[in-house]
Amino acid sequence: MPLGTLDRTPPPFFKQGPSALSKLVVFSALALFLMVADMRFKFAVPIRSALATALYPVQWLVLQPVQAAGQAGGYFTSLHQAQRSEGEALQRLATQAGQSLQLEQLTLENRRLRELLSMRERITTTATGAQVLYDAADPFSRKVVIDRGQTHGIEPGSPVIDERGVLGQVTRVYPLVSEVTLLVDQDQAIPVLNTRTGVRNVAYGQPSATGDGLELRYTLANADIVEGDLLTTSGVDGVYPPGLPVARVTQVERRAESSFTRIRCEPLARVQAALHVLVLAPVGPSLPPYKRPEASGSQTPLTAPGTAVATPRSAP
Repeated sequence: MPLGTLDRTPPPFFKQGPSALSKLVVFSALALFLMVADMRFKFAVPIRSALATALYPVQWLVLQPVQAAGQAGGYFTSLHQAQRSEGEALQRLATQAGQSLQLEQLTLENRRLRELLSMRERITTTATGAQVLYDAADPFSRKVVIDRGQTHGIEPGSPVIDERGVLGQVTRVYPLVSEVTLLVDQDQAIPVLNTRTGVRNVAYGQPSATGDGLELRYTLANADIVEGDLLTTSGVDGVYPPGLPVARVTQVERRAESSFTRIRCEPLARVQAALHVLVLAPVGPSLPPYKRPEASGSQTPLTAPGTAVATPRSAP
């Protein structure tokens, strides 16, 4: 067939058709009809369930990266919060530990103060409360410094006690502080009374590396004294009031080669951990201060015992 005889015009199907507006109106009406029919007769429910079941694996695969990213972010956020919470918890624990230690210290101090007040009620002499500031700097002595001195009426030689018993004696007084020599000092001695037998003795300080204590010297081997005997102040020295607890006998060593018994005692007072003390007024009058004799132009001649010395008289 010759090419000139061919019809080059498009078929009527592609050449003619509905317009875009017509298509919009038709499909809108169809969609509205389907929605009304689905609402009325529920015929799209099985189709929707089948499509959801078929598309679930695809949805799961698509959501995995999103869930992984969310979990990673949540992990780091939780880790940061956990670390911050741990730091806050440790800080609160440290604060509570400090408060607990302070509470224990205050409880101990309160209990000792109550015991000290009960001790003060049993004492008839004047007592002044004081606080131990620090130990003396001398390593060869057992002394402490308290926060009361001359301005508070403290006198040299005043007894010092704590809530358990006799602690020591004031040996030096300054305007604002005083120095207290403890019973366990090697130069300290105190008259004591055995409450079980009524025998008086003198306890001497016995410091040692294993533990400071007291010692009863020059006690005969046949003396009636046993471990556990309570020693109190006898009051014969005119310094300590009678009846104050001093020490308890811990060791009685009788030796065959000696006529004396070696007796060790443990002080009842807290010689190493005293916090608050009472300074008592001495029972007897304090000794007057020593005065040197005044220098004179003439010297008193030395005479033999029993001879009198004539004193020159001044001219009338």
